[in-house]
Amino acid sequence: MTDPRPAPERLPAPDDDWRPRLVALDIDGTLLKWVEGAGMTHEEISPRVYDAVHRALAAGAHVVLASGRSPHGMTTVADLLDLHGGAGDRLWVVSSNGAVVSRYPPLEVVHEETFDARPAVHAILRRHPAALVAVEERGVGYRVNAPFPDGELSGDMILTEIDELVAGPVSRVIIRDPASTADEFVEMARDLGLHGTNYVVGWTAWLDLAPVGVDKASGLAYVAERLGLTRDDVLAMGDGRNDIEMLTWARRGVAMGQAIQPVLDVADAVTASVYEDGVADELDRWFPPADATDLDDAGPVRDAG
Repeated sequence: MTDPRPAPERLPAPDDDWRPRLVALDIDGTLLKWVEGAGMTHEEISPRVYDAVHRALAAGAHVVLASGRSPHGMTTVADLLDLHGGAGDRLWVVSSNGAVVSRYPPLEVVHEETFDARPAVHAILRRHPAALVAVEERGVGYRVNAPFPDGELSGDMILTEIDELVAGPVSRVIIRDPASTADEFVEMARDLGLHGTNYVVGWTAWLDLAPVGVDKASGLAYVAERLGLTRDDVLAMGDGRNDIEMLTWARRGVAMGQAIQPVLDVADAVTASVYEDGVADELDRWFPPADATDLDDAGPVRDAG
């Protein structure tokens, strides 16, 4: 994978006079946790996290959701957090790993990056001929070459031939092979090079393809510029490989406690896991509750080193 952008210079750690003006939050594994009950699992945002996010908003910070999900797949999370308001206070949403930037509500795409995915997709299928391929069909779901496992894609799945899937420019392609592993996908991506694309491997054998130079950091940079802010104003939190760029781009990048090692390695600090309300622990330090008497009680956030 090649990226034409120069590597960002790391800024010094925040000092006592600094407070984030833009809070960028990953969704799955950061804001959302999976909870089992009555034989079913559902997504949940804890009351502590909800309250901490709204304290940040009340203090004047911008809260931006940044995810690999499709734009429509993020609106339910925005609604769970009550992140919506009037026309002048609409939420910024960075979706599809930075390729699509939207405002909500109503959902309005304001920026999109696209690329020709055909060479990369065909190279991957030569190596994994049984792989599943998906391209977003905005507002409906995904066009797929074969059905994905239940619960992995939001919306409808529309069966489509591979050549038609990638016949024109796309903002993101998902490659999935339930018979493979994440490590095998990492090795494959390195071997193939996947010239002309950015790629990121998920927790499983799940590969996201995007335009070169496009990731959550580039999407957040677009938002920050329009808000009159810079990366020096940003606190970012995440747990997956697709969060690495935004954690290193932001003034302060915080990894969730359950994050994989490559994410922990690049973070400025590590908070508690999503199941221990790590987002709330970090936000409490910058936007403390009204009855807070000691920031050391905010939770186990530690500097990464």
